[in-house]
Amino acid sequence: MAHFARLGIGNIVERVEVVSNDIATSEQSGITFLQELYNDPYGVWRQSSYNTVGNIHGLGGTPFRKNHAGVGFHYDAKRDAFISWRPFNSWILDEDTCTWKPPVARPVGQETIYCDWDEKLYKSDNTKGWVNASGESP
Repeated sequence: MAHFARLGIGNIVERVEVVSNDIATSEQSGITFLQELYNDPYGVWRQSSYNTVGNIHGLGGTPFRKNHAGVGFHYDAKRDAFISWRPFNSWILDEDTCTWKPPVARPVGQETIYCDWDEKLYKSDNTKGWVNASGESP
């Protein structure tokens, strides 16, 4: 099955549709099918790989457009990539994976399995940012 993302204003993904490989023998044939199906000849669609996340194809194939598209994702034409929304203002886009990375590495260890990012803590001390379940910096 082939997956296609419909792009709206600002190249934001509005929906993701699945098309049979019998119909979507190429990206263009899948786009044409969807434009005709929805009576939307000017609709902008881009194919997406269900198995691609962080520029890695989960089944060992060739990654396609860095990440599988999701509603609300942005399609970046320059990078030819689907990029999720930025979870926090301080997080930085990894150009290789087109995923967002925290400015401080997540701590490693059994006591830090359940850590969450605290943007306010990071803004007060940019060497910290992760907090454990009890709200303390590990």
